[in-house]
Amino acid sequence: MKRLGFVVLFLFVLAGSFLAGSWYSRQETARTKPSAAASQVGEGSEDDSSSGIPGAVRITPEKQQLIGVKVGPVERKPVSRTLRVLGRVAADETRIYRILAVADGWIVNTFNNPTGSLVKKEEGLVSVYIPELVTEQIGYLNWLIGQGAFSAQTRYSTQAVELARQQYFENLRKLGLDQLQIEELTRTRGLVRNVLIRTPVTGFVTVRNISPDQRFEKGTELFRIIDLSRVWILADLFENESEYLQPGKSVKFSLPQQGKTFRARVSDIQPQFDPTTRTLKIRLESDNPRFVLKPDMFVDLEIPVSLPPVITVPADAILDSGLRKTVFVECGGGSFEPREIETGRRIGSRIEVVKGLTAGEKIVLSGNFLIDSESRLELAAAGMVGTLVKDPVCDMDVAIGKAEKAGRTSTYKGKKYYFCSEECKARFDMKPEQYIKTK
Repeated sequence: MKRLGFVVLFLFVLAGSFLAGSWYSRQETARTKPSAAASQVGEGSEDDSSSGIPGAVRITPEKQQLIGVKVGPVERKPVSRTLRVLGRVAADETRIYRILAVADGWIVNTFNNPTGSLVKKEEGLVSVYIPELVTEQIGYLNWLIGQGAFSAQTRYSTQAVELARQQYFENLRKLGLDQLQIEELTRTRGLVRNVLIRTPVTGFVTVRNISPDQRFEKGTELFRIIDLSRVWILADLFENESEYLQPGKSVKFSLPQQGKTFRARVSDIQPQFDPTTRTLKIRLESDNPRFVLKPDMFVDLEIPVSLPPVITVPADAILDSGLRKTVFVECGGGSFEPREIETGRRIGSRIEVVKGLTAGEKIVLSGNFLIDSESRLELAAAGMVGTLVKDPVCDMDVAIGKAEKAGRTSTYKGKKYYFCSEECKARFDMKPEQYIKTK
């Protein structure tokens, strides 16, 4: 019985060892056998990648469709768009008229012209009494009476009389009498007691500092009239947008709440820079038919922008890390390589590319975030840190291991060079000194 027990125990241990060895063998096979996903996506595999660019990945058409990858061509073409800017209506400073008291006096009669009312040119604003005007008229009449004796005793009678007359006329005009009133005073010898102050222009009353029997001093502002037949449109633009508004350019704008459109011309006055908002103050001039535009109204400016042919890509196609901007370029056969670019102006939903792309190449327009994740995993798995060099032809980063495996290397004067593509290698082999000198 003991011998039988030992035999059974030996057989049990032997069976356990066999099962353990089989399980270990299956685990090793699972670790070394590529997964189904890896068989579809060759990212990170030097055997599958046809590019020497570090981070290049290869994705099967099935997986591209699964993750929503869309590819589009890079084009160089003229850019036309409309820049929309908020503007504000302001009164033309050259069309603001301040009616000041020319001497001390007081108000005699007022009229129905409250603040905000429209007054016509030469319309009466207020009737005033000015004692100095009465004194000046009496002096003028006395001069008229003694003009004959004055002329007989003066050597240069004609010239002196004319100068005296002009001086009296000038004084009377300054005190409020117009030419017709002066001529009537000369003819009738009747004093003008009250002066009717008239508006010099058709416009709106914005300041009215009068009341019946009110006394005023010389220099007091009685009225302020604004001519709104022509107004200014003020707008703030960023520094890189000011080039679109050159002096004399015609711009369309509209009142959003009324659905009315107008035309304005960019003023010849140079824009002023606001250090607080870091913007340029642009002034435009516009006619104001029927006084529709009122000061402080907001308007929508539509500025046409036309640029020469440039390379632009959709903003969503660019991965911006803050330190560098990257796009993924299609290399053919399902391969994509990261490409660092330099950008310029933003034009609507597109961004200008000034370096890194050429017309005709194809880039990833959507799904680039997932491709970027695969690319980063490929870099980490391949251990690329410390194995990158510059292609002497295109200045791109090249993985030494991939370039050597693909045979994209050349030796010149004892130094070995690595290339991202066969094209770059061929160009180097033809004239190596051309590329060495520039480095």
